[in-house]
Amino acid sequence: MAQGAVIIDADGLRLTAEEKALFREADPFGFILFARNIETPDQTRALCNEMREAVGREAIITIDQEGGRVQRMRAPHWREWLPPLDFVALAGADAPRAMYLMYRIIADELRGLGVDSNCAPMVDVASARTHEFLRNRCYGSDPVRVADLGRAAADAMLAGGVLPVVKHMPGHGRATMDSHFDLPRVDAARRELDAVDFAPFRALNDLPMGMTAHLVYEAEDDAPATLSPKMMQVIRQDIGFDNLIMTDDISMKALSGTPEENAAASIAAGCDVVLYCNAPLEDRRAVCAAAGRLTDAAQVRAARALAMRKTPDDVDIPVLERELDVLLGGAGHG
Repeated sequence: MAQGAVIIDADGLRLTAEEKALFREADPFGFILFARNIETPDQTRALCNEMREAVGREAIITIDQEGGRVQRMRAPHWREWLPPLDFVALAGADAPRAMYLMYRIIADELRGLGVDSNCAPMVDVASARTHEFLRNRCYGSDPVRVADLGRAAADAMLAGGVLPVVKHMPGHGRATMDSHFDLPRVDAARRELDAVDFAPFRALNDLPMGMTAHLVYEAEDDAPATLSPKMMQVIRQDIGFDNLIMTDDISMKALSGTPEENAAASIAAGCDVVLYCNAPLEDRRAVCAAAGRLTDAAQVRAARALAMRKTPDDVDIPVLERELDVLLGGAGHG
């Protein structure tokens, strides 16, 4: 039987008996970790092992480790990073190399815990109007440079045995609202979207996994991209991304339906996997049922993504750290 078309989370530092039973039954494609799941390296490794034992396979485990406000692993056990926009500004002309080094170091920390995916790079193109929840998570306002920096981050993670998840497809940078609480709408013309917002995703359309945006593109459709068959067609055909697509968290308030409705609608629209977070156990159970199992096409894409998960290359992390410190003048991380 195909795996469940979901990526779900756990409540705490170890799995409860009820969570283990749900995971065995639902057999989710993968899992995601949050700060509440992370205390020490040993504890986090044990939790990852429990997740994989529950489904009986090397299921993917992902996380949001971008830097700045969005980094689930923090000091004293792990490095703290500047917000990406500040990091890129500090690195200046050396930003592509600095980005590679940062994400290669992050990949080493993740793999040391058993985490083999990261919800990055985030190649949304910033503008003066980008909402503050997103702006300093961006890499810049030039789509070509953003794509180059995204490529450096993705290459570093792949080299470190970590699957990148490029986000938020097909571009969240014009959002003037926080999609955790409201549904942003973008009225830009399609030619402008193609030239700016969609461009970095087209440049990175070979990456193994992508994440959707809960954003309405009025030039194309009146439904959020996550739930829009038309926008999924734009992603698949016009942007050319034919690898695994997961939704952004469907519990976010940008989506007005119930979690079960949103899960079913996102799969019907063309997403492969539903991401559902921060919910009671019974709600997770209901979303797993509504999302169903991976479709035949999604199974092909999932296998293709997982085939890109490889043994990390052999690098000397302290040497990379020293190089990065030189590029950033010692100010890039703690």
